Amino acid sequence: MARRRKKTSPIKSIITTLLILLVAGGFMIFKGSTPEFLREYIPPELHAIFYPARTGTGKSNSIITNLPATEGNSTITSFSSSKTRLKKLYVKAGHFTTFYCGSSFDEKFNLDHSASGFQPRMNETRANRLEWEHIVPAEAFGQSFAEWRNGHPDCLDSKGEPYAGRRCASKTSPQFKLMQADMYNLVPAIGEVNGDRSNYSYAMLQGEIREYGQCNMEIEDQKAEPPDDKFGDIARTYMYMEAAYQRGVISGKNVKLFESWNRMDPVDRWECERARLIEQIQGNRNMVVTEACREAGL
Repeated sequence: MARRRKKTSPIKSIITTLLILLVAGGFMIFKGSTPEFLREYIPPELHAIFYPARTGTGKSNSIITNLPATEGNSTITSFSSSKTRLKKLYVKAGHFTTFYCGSSFDEKFNLDHSASGFQPRMNETRANRLEWEHIVPAEAFGQSFAEWRNGHPDCLDSKGEPYAGRRCASKTSPQFKLMQADMYNLVPAIGEVNGDRSNYSYAMLQGEIREYGQCNMEIEDQKAEPPDDKFGDIARTYMYMEAAYQRGVISGKNVKLFESWNRMDPVDRWECERARLIEQIQGNRNMVVTEACREAGL
């Protein structure tokens, strides 16, 4: 028989939340900031109070700490639905190019590497399959959810054993479902590159490790360095996900990296058009990209 945990009463939940807010307030008063580990326990509508540096209210010159206020996905809860919608978007827009390596694909999503010079590293089958990759990996924001880390009373397998991780968060957390399905964070990628990149964070790597023919995508020591012309796209996606959901997806060590990438690779016409098309489907505007497009006259 499946084991169930007792449900927490509404009164107890309210008291717990109030205590957490008191603790957070104490940190704000005596330390000047709220610890990141308390973020998930504080109601999202109060994040602007306890994490002001992430909402555009700070006076720092840092782009990361002065992100424009933007809303996240609140309409699409299915990752598979987002992929289906993105396929239709790309076909309708006539944009048939993979994100990292520039290989082309047709309306049936068959890949063609002849013009890009991409060569499979090891897995030729997956190298010829198009997949939709999270620029900000699911694990990068998933770890901020208690359901991912600790599981949930409803996450029990057929034998009644508890499980956690992405499977549990996808089942029980409405906010995680929205983040996982956010179309702004999804790009078409060659399957092998998507698999090799895994959940690794981005970085600048020493040397020029070319394992995919002419594709300038480098992966080593659980780090990934994308082609130069994708630096800004990636940085602005991280900025959007941070501004929209405030889940700490930009680590302290990557602040300067993403600010640099944002400057090195400004928005282009397709990045601006893609954001406008996603807004029409998903309903929320990506203000990080919108402001960059406005400044660029795009």
